[in-house]
Amino acid sequence: MATPLSDTPLSPLKTIAVVGLGTMGTGIAEVLARAGREVVGIDISEAAATQAVAALDSATARAVGRGRLTEQERGDALARFRTFTDLQAAADADLVIEVVPESYEIKQQVLRDLDGIVRPDTIIATGTNALSVTRLAADSAHPERVLGLHFFNPAPAMKLVEVVSCVLTAPAAVSAVTNLALDLGKEPVAVGDRPGFVADGLLFGYLNQAAAMYEAKYASREDIDAAMKLGCGLPMGPLALLDLIGIDTARTVLEAMYAASHDRLHAPAPILKQLSEAGLTGRKSGRGFYTYEAPGSPVVVRDSLTPLEDGSLVPGRPVRSVGVAGSGTMASGIVEVFAKAGYEVVLAARSEEKAQAAKARIGKSLARSVDKGRMTAEAAAQTLNRIRPTGSYDDFADVDLALEAVAENLEVKQGLFATFDKVCKPGAILATTTSSLPVVACARATSRPQDVIGMHFFNPAPAMKLVEVVRTVLTADDVHATVRELCGSIRKHPVDCGDRAGFIVNALLFPYLNNAIKMVQEHYASLDDIDAAMKLGGGYPMGPFELLDVVGLDVSLAIEKVLHREFRDPGLAPAPLLEHLVAAGCLGRKTGRGFREYAKR
Repeated sequence: MATPLSDTPLSPLKTIAVVGLGTMGTGIAEVLARAGREVVGIDISEAAATQAVAALDSATARAVGRGRLTEQERGDALARFRTFTDLQAAADADLVIEVVPESYEIKQQVLRDLDGIVRPDTIIATGTNALSVTRLAADSAHPERVLGLHFFNPAPAMKLVEVVSCVLTAPAAVSAVTNLALDLGKEPVAVGDRPGFVADGLLFGYLNQAAAMYEAKYASREDIDAAMKLGCGLPMGPLALLDLIGIDTARTVLEAMYAASHDRLHAPAPILKQLSEAGLTGRKSGRGFYTYEAPGSPVVVRDSLTPLEDGSLVPGRPVRSVGVAGSGTMASGIVEVFAKAGYEVVLAARSEEKAQAAKARIGKSLARSVDKGRMTAEAAAQTLNRIRPTGSYDDFADVDLALEAVAENLEVKQGLFATFDKVCKPGAILATTTSSLPVVACARATSRPQDVIGMHFFNPAPAMKLVEVVRTVLTADDVHATVRELCGSIRKHPVDCGDRAGFIVNALLFPYLNNAIKMVQEHYASLDDIDAAMKLGGGYPMGPFELLDVVGLDVSLAIEKVLHREFRDPGLAPAPLLEHLVAAGCLGRKTGRGFREYAKR
């Protein structure tokens, strides 16, 4: 007897069975039916099968309403979708996609049952994102026809499909499924068999760290989620995303990843176990990190879990004038933000010439805003008139807030804070924009550490809404309250965090970037595939390597080193490939070469 898929040419994948009609299975069925495939939906629950039909009916009706389908196309799609409660219905399928619960026992039983039902040349795809495809295939009577086909939720909207082959998979099966994904309008990415594959392999470590950050009461759930949405442009915060994915599912994925890697970043945070074992699994149960209006509802309601106190009831200090130390891009952006909001701003640099050049750069930025219709010429002129450039920090004598935005060097910053201490009036707030250095070290350089706080703006400051407000153990309550109120007055969103390396955004972002580098270093996936996976599968605005080249590999390496020193976690050690590129002077876009090469301007 010929081995399946070896001698017999594959027939076109016209009839496809989907086993498991939960959210993901129903979404995959919709994609297939709308693309002209005959779809056999199978679920042991009659209620689930009925609900899947209703979901397809509703989804296609919305598509008609939005002009994406005609009534005829809708009717054809509904006619192509039939549901059953018995695996025997898959007998004539060219491809079977299983999306049953993430359990070896359940999936292996489905695959064994299918072996006795489907044709020898039928391809069987597992939708797992946490279990070993190799192990599942090895338990099948025909392992060469088993592979992984990982769609992302919601399947109709997300473009990425990870095609997972193992050492047992026949190339013909991989080719057929890849072609199917292309026919469906998806972007297939070929990946090897390891837990999490590419997208989830990077995503779940980041989600786990966010859960641990919340569990440690370092920041509120709202502030963690807002920080990652506003600081990184992500479509959803990590804790809200965990609720959407399902906390029990996330725990299963992380446990599989940790079993394979023994990387502490993948060891599930204890809160994930506590929530999942209590039945608080996220949106599907009506409560997880947040509480929802009803099981399955996306609407968040108030509950007994309250965010960290923000000090809003503490009277603040009056702030009418601001001093900004520095003349670089970040300093100029911050000056522009305060001046636009109506504050008188002293822009101090190491020389009068540098300060004047910075003001001229701000003038050009304001002129562009006028050209684009974002502000009037009169408002731009008034904004520029509020900025007083100077080459002496003595001009900070009367400011209510002195803020440094100089080089990320602790000695330089401490020297500047010692200067602030001498020239600023009593009661002035002294702030640092550091993104990685300890704020308390700046505070200890003064005789008034209670007046020192961190205000981490994001680049470009005029466009980015987030400010991480970093209070030390010595920061006075009224200083903290003042800065939060001040952020509101300059139209920024403040999030509170403690004084530890990376604050919120960098502490979650850079381990994710480092793990992406390790994937390339280990030849698991290419730069292009990883970037595509995170943009198409995670909804990220930029892939990790695009972002690293924009940030600068030298800056990224410095932040990785700070995080590694702070937390002493071997998993946070900078990837050797990053260190090698920095040593070679390949720093990203600013040098014309980083992980990719760029045309010289």
